[in-house]
Amino acid sequence: MKRFFILSALVSALLLQSIPTALAGQVQVKMITTLGTIELELYQDKAPKSVANFLRYAKQGLYDGTIFHRVMPNFMIQGGGYDQDMNKKSTFSPIINEADNGLPNNVGTIAMARTSSPHSASNQFFINTSTNSFLNHRGKSDGEWGYAVFGRVTHGMNVVRQIEAVQTGQRNGMKNVPVMPVFIQQVKITEWADTALPGPRKH
Repeated sequence: MKRFFILSALVSALLLQSIPTALAGQVQVKMITTLGTIELELYQDKAPKSVANFLRYAKQGLYDGTIFHRVMPNFMIQGGGYDQDMNKKSTFSPIINEADNGLPNNVGTIAMARTSSPHSASNQFFINTSTNSFLNHRGKSDGEWGYAVFGRVTHGMNVVRQIEAVQTGQRNGMKNVPVMPVFIQQVKITEWADTALPGPRKH
């Protein structure tokens, strides 16, 4: 009997080791767009603040009905911040930049968009469609902070490529805006792991 329990424990340990990281604690998300579904794996171990922030917007439905408002081939697609009329969405407090987490801005990664201020990211994000190493963290000065990667596309990169290929123009003083809006219909959390959520901004 003792040998049986030892063998069972060994088998269980081996099975746990064989489970992919995504199934052992990472957060799985489906971003449903008008051109198809993009599935994401979010690295809450490497970018806990960025992941918690993204999930807060997702859980409250604040990404639903937003558009990809900036699309640049061989660079990235950016969304999360505007509705179809180019009205800017309200945000929670900006978060601390986690670009020093060692995750590079490679093809298919999702990262936080921000202003020139390093710690200004809120609701906007982008998906890299090229290896954009110039966006990586290089130091702690304002111009070196980089852009924080917090996950990657696991399925639906073909949808990302479709969005990347849409015709763009200028609208409301902004360049690279899709002529025909590409909507984020819903960001759906399919596998959850608890995270601490940042506090709201007062309006």
